[in-house]
Amino acid sequence: MTVGTRPRAQRAHTRTDATGAASTALRRLLESPRRPARVLAAFPYGIYLEVRTELEPQVIAVVTGSAVRLPNAMVVTGPMPRVTVGDEAYVGDGSIEVGRLSLRAHRWWNPAPPLGPVDPVRLAAALPRLVALCDRSARRPGLEGNAAAELLAEGCAEASLLRGVTAAEQLVGLGPGLTPSGDDMLAGVLVALRHLGTAAGVGRAVWLADWLAAAVTFDARGRTTPISAALLHCAARGEAGGEVLAVLRGLAGRQDLEPALHRLLQLGHTSGADLAWGLRIGLAAVVGLEGRGE
Repeated sequence: MTVGTRPRAQRAHTRTDATGAASTALRRLLESPRRPARVLAAFPYGIYLEVRTELEPQVIAVVTGSAVRLPNAMVVTGPMPRVTVGDEAYVGDGSIEVGRLSLRAHRWWNPAPPLGPVDPVRLAAALPRLVALCDRSARRPGLEGNAAAELLAEGCAEASLLRGVTAAEQLVGLGPGLTPSGDDMLAGVLVALRHLGTAAGVGRAVWLADWLAAAVTFDARGRTTPISAALLHCAARGEAGGEVLAVLRGLAGRQDLEPALHRLLQLGHTSGADLAWGLRIGLAAVVGLEGRGE
């Protein structure tokens, strides 16, 4: 007979409920039926989750306000949960469950807000300023001097599908890291062609963006990292992070260009410079194609 003992209290694995501001790019995924996901990468200010699906790469970035606000992100307050690469997670039925954290979107933000009409003359004046600011910066793109990158610039300037698509296919996945330099540059080109082309009424630029988007997203999951493939799909739809959108607004005269470009250039090791290089190529193409036959 055991005397004077108590049942041992079991440790409760409580789940913490929280809310965040989610990109509308995630809406369909979050509102779909609940499905498993896994942790692709974990950092102090962000966690990347890959949702298991047969369709295009589905990656969600759960980040704090101190991290880069990617176009596929949910921004939350408070620290990230302690998880490791490969840990299980769940997404759907309105929430994201990772570690002991359960997240729901309390508001949404648009990663592809329209610029509104922009005079092509304004964009033409912004081009040499953007070029000068990029050239003065110590932050250099990872593929500076690369033949495929130069071919892409030439193809976009001439609206040549042969050159543009050939170069884009060579650039997908080119370079090290979670988002290779070639992918970052292509994302900048796609977003610039679509947004600036639409704003300035340069249909040829939007037409080119459509074709390049099809080329870079075809089998992207098999040609680059899951995180970068997801961001290429976002860029193909004109979706971009806050720093890129700020530069687009600067080019359109909606805000000061120089501080916006400075913030973009500071991202990552070369990611910001690669994105800026892509924006530069896209802007030059829009300016050069303005007035040509549609």
